[in-house]
Parts: sequence; structure tokens; C-alpha cells
Amino acid sequence: MLKSIISEGKTTQEAIDNGLKELKVSKDKVEIKVLENENKKSFFSILTPRVVKVELTVKEDKTSDRSIEKREEKPKREYAHNIEDIEKAKDRVEAFLKTWLPQIDESLQYTITIEEYSILVDIKGESAGLLIGYRGESLNAMQTILSTIANRHANEKIKLLLDIEKYRAKRVKILEELAEKVSRTVLKTGKSVTLEPMSAYERKIIHSKLQEHTRVETYSIGEGDNRRIVIAKIKNK
Repeated sequence: MLKSIISEGKTTQEAIDNGLKELKVSKDKVEIKVLENENKKSFFSILTPRVVKVELTVKEDKTSDRSIEKREEKPKREYAHNIEDIEKAKDRVEAFLKTWLPQIDESLQYTITIEEYSILVDIKGESAGLLIGYRGESLNAMQTILSTIANRHANEKIKLLLDIEKYRAKRVKILEELAEKVSRTVLKTGKSVTLEPMSAYERKIIHSKLQEHTRVETYSIGEGDNRRIVIAKIKNK
């Protein structure tokens, strides 16, 4: 149940300040409703002291549930081990790349392999960076396209992973180093640090790197493209 109080003051701001002191929270943590406005005047107000009343309701703390990706992760999908479907999917992806990549740059090269019932696509070339995009956004979009092509006529879900110039391996190393660096800062200052928005894939790397840490914790805030990781010191640690 949300905590709510009615506070009074000579002005609206004074009434709000009095309520915040009583609740011991900052203004951004409450919803404010003016019950009696300071601008509302009547004949009797001349004879009586002006009193403004406001209702303050503490907002629900959406971060209190520690909406951690580790807890949000959906159960892993079991991919069907139908090698015939996978071979056909590989052929569809290869046909697409053979036609499409030369239109981007004829120097781009690709390899497609099947490992552990998954299709692995690797692209290399001088202009391959154009296909990676800002922080891998174009790479992720292209993986979605290739995955759609691979699964177009498949009877069961086929897993496809795309990498360009070993970007994913390099990005994992960068994010793991970032996680370690920020965790040291958090322990030194005692203050939590909110990272820049990241994709679910990148947030998972940060969570995984620090999940065994005994003195810091990670959780996510925000929605959609603005979802961020917070690294905080565990209390009493």
C-alpha cells in the first residue's frame, strides 16, 4: 500500500516542503495533489490565516524489485536438431549473402559453418565496419534479417549467430573490463554507477561478469532502448 499524507503550509511550496520533511523523501519520489490552492480566495479568507493543503503520495519504487536480467531471462529455447532443415537454412542464407554483399562492397568475404546445430556466419573485409554500426546496432539488425531468412521454411526454430570482424569477442572483452573498472569505483566511493543504455545482449555480459561478485550487485532500470544497468555496492559489505 502506498504511503500518503496531507500537509499544510502558508504557500503551496511550504506545504510541499513540510510534507517532504515528514515523509523524509525528495520531491521526485512523490506525487503531489493540491487540495486547497493558495490563490483561492473568499471573503472569509481576509479574516482567517491562509492555509494551503497538499496531498503527497510516495511513488512506487520500480527499482526495488531489482529487475535484474538474470531473473528476467526467459527459459532457453531448445532448438530442434534437424540437420536437414539446418542445411537448407544454411543454403538460403548463403544465397542471400552471395547476392547482397557484393552490392555493399565486392571485397567483403563470408564464411558459413554449422556447429552444434547452429549456423555461424562470419563476415570480413575492409568495409565490414559499415555493417557493424554504432555499438553493433547494424550487426544486430543484420543478424535478425539472416535469422528470418534461415527460418523462412524451417519446421523448427534454427539458431543463427552473426559476427563481423570478430566484433562480438572484442565487445565482450571491453564490457567485462568496464564492469571490473566500475565495480572498483563503486567500492571506492560507496556510490552506485548507472551505465549508458545497452542492448539486452550487452547487459547480460555485465550481469554475468559481476554475478559472483560478493560486494557489488547489478540491476536494470528504464525501458526499451533506454534500459541501463546500475552497479551498486551491497549494503553491509
